[in-house]
This record gives sequence, C-alpha cells and structure tokens, in this order.
Amino acid sequence: MSLATVSELRSALGVGSLYPDATLQQVCDASDAVLLPMLWANKYYAIGHANTGTVGTLYFQEDVRKVFYIGQTVTVSNGGAHYNGSHVITAVGDYSISYTTDHLTDSPYHPYAPYATVAASEYTDWTADAAVQEAALMIAVDIWQARQVSSTGGSSPDFTPSPYRMGNSLLARVRGLIAHALDPNSMVG
Repeated sequence: MSLATVSELRSALGVGSLYPDATLQQVCDASDAVLLPMLWANKYYAIGHANTGTVGTLYFQEDVRKVFYIGQTVTVSNGGAHYNGSHVITAVGDYSISYTTDHLTDSPYHPYAPYATVAASEYTDWTADAAVQEAALMIAVDIWQARQVSSTGGSSPDFTPSPYRMGNSLLARVRGLIAHALDPNSMVG
C-alpha cells in the first residue's frame, strides 16, 4: 500500500475522475520510491556474495552477529535470481549470513554493484504515521505538477527560480515532517 493513496491524491489535486486510478497510482508509487529509502527500516546492504553447493553467503561491511540470527527469515532483493526472495538464515558470521539457495554451481566471492538489500521483519508501519503520509502526499503533488506543467519549477538553495521541480529541494521541503523517521544512514553525504 502506498503512503499516499490515490483517493488522497485525487482530492488534493482536485481532478475528480478526470484521470484513471492507474495514472495516479504511478505518481503515488513514485512518491514512495523517493521517500521510503529515507525512512528508518530494518534493512541492511550486502556488498558481495558467494555460493558453495546449495549454500549462498552474503557479505556485509558491518559486523552482523548482533543483527541477524540463525532461523530468522530475511527478504533479499537486488541480489540476483538465485539469491532474491525470502530465506531462512542457516549461519551467521562476523560479516556474513548464509542460507540455502537453488543455485548449484559453486562461485567465489564477487561484489554487488549496486548493493543487494537484505530486509528483516519490520516493526514500524509508516502508513500509520500521519506526518510521513503528509510528506508522501506533498511529494506526490509535486511530482504530478512537474508532469503536468513543466515550467512551474521550484527554487534553488539560493532562492533563484528553477525550471526543474524534482531537484534536491524536493526532500528538503518535507524534511521537517519526516525528521523523526529519517534513517541516520540516509543522511550521510
């Protein structure tokens, strides 16, 4: 479910039934794609992988002994066909986890570019957080307006008009709303 719903976006834009739900859902999904990576989540990034027999191993830059445990189910994405999906951890090392895969060919360690995402169970429902929902709706409205009227840009950091609305100021406009939910890892750089 999107953080901003189609009916909320339809109401905020005042478009009635002029546009199909699928078109508005694309905008809601794009808003989620911008906002969700910035929010705190129970996910970690694998920097590489290897395979021995039916055992796949994912490697991390940080010590994961206190993060993951044997028997825990994790969901891997962006890790390749044999690694993606839900898996039960069978071994935890200092900087690695292992689980059973359907990949039968042994392969040595090789890095991921971009990193694979390893997500454990979530305990926070961002769809129940009013401030996060408002931020998602504000981003969705900006995306919609940028699609419809490209000349209605935003302002650059020095307050000069900009024809491009989807710049770095997009998240800056909602950062106050989501400050309590920002992942410290998303604020690096």
